[in-house]
Amino acid sequence: MKNIKSKLEYVWLDGSKPTQGLRSKTKIVENFNGTLKGCPVWSFDGSSTSQAPGGSSDRVLKPVFMCPDPARQNGFLVMCEVFTADGKPHESNGRATIEDDDDDFWFGFEQEYFLWDTKINKPLGFPAQGFPAPQGQYYCSVGANNAFGRNIIEEHLDVCLDAGLNIEGINAEVATGQWEFQVFAKGAKNAGDQTWMARYLLERVGEKYGVAINWHCKPLGNTDWNGSGMHANFSNGLMRKTGKKETFDKICKAFAPVVKEHIAVYGADNHLRLTGKHETQSIDQFSYGVSDRGASIRIPISTVENGWKGRLEDRRPNSAADPYKVAARIIKTVKKIKA
Repeated sequence: MKNIKSKLEYVWLDGSKPTQGLRSKTKIVENFNGTLKGCPVWSFDGSSTSQAPGGSSDRVLKPVFMCPDPARQNGFLVMCEVFTADGKPHESNGRATIEDDDDDFWFGFEQEYFLWDTKINKPLGFPAQGFPAPQGQYYCSVGANNAFGRNIIEEHLDVCLDAGLNIEGINAEVATGQWEFQVFAKGAKNAGDQTWMARYLLERVGEKYGVAINWHCKPLGNTDWNGSGMHANFSNGLMRKTGKKETFDKICKAFAPVVKEHIAVYGADNHLRLTGKHETQSIDQFSYGVSDRGASIRIPISTVENGWKGRLEDRRPNSAADPYKVAARIIKTVKKIKA
């Protein structure tokens, strides 16, 4: 019997601060059985990823999620958690902090980002000097004067679907060269896995076109251009079944005393984005309201019309935030409310 060799791309988060980055390397496995359990534990040099000192550099990769790799024959993408050599979750391992073993929490992440022209260090669609027309014409736009990089985002959508990721949609965003994709999954860890893998695939598609992906929440600085967020839509069994406005009020109010704790994991430089302008609440304030995109937490009208059964949207996480850490903190706050 001929041995079939498969290409397993192990993907993990490094120890960069304040914003972690993606790393990956390929393992060739003979006669791979195509299952997550069939992915062997592997290791890497943590001293080269800010996750270990040089004198004790081995760090362990434990596979937690797998999907087909659309770009490779006999290829698979393997999301991994990082552990120390003695079997403990590494301090950079946000996934290990999620308390959702029964997958009671459902998350939908709205991931915004900029396609970045590295030649002029500006978003796609920007002239080399000055600025394009003010924002307003770009959101959900069509046409060569409005939408920039559609070939990239369409290819990204296709490869995500081919990989089996639950991408629920894409759209052009408010600023020039800014786009968004949405990921939904039942189970906080699964939602984080799929969001990170979608980010990884976007980086790879960008490589093909020589275009960088800028995840920073305000890459254009203090200008009148929208920043990038990663709005976190979430629910648990209580929220999906309660049918009571009072329960949603209790949950929203539970977020008020822990603003600093949430902001701490909602992405670096968020003070540049959460200014009270451009559809945001100020970083040091908390508010919630039905259909209010200027609030910290928006109660979608669909939740109200469904008899107060559904989800909430935390609009504060930014585009570079770790969805694992965002989910872990939201779960910790929501679990305070029992009924």
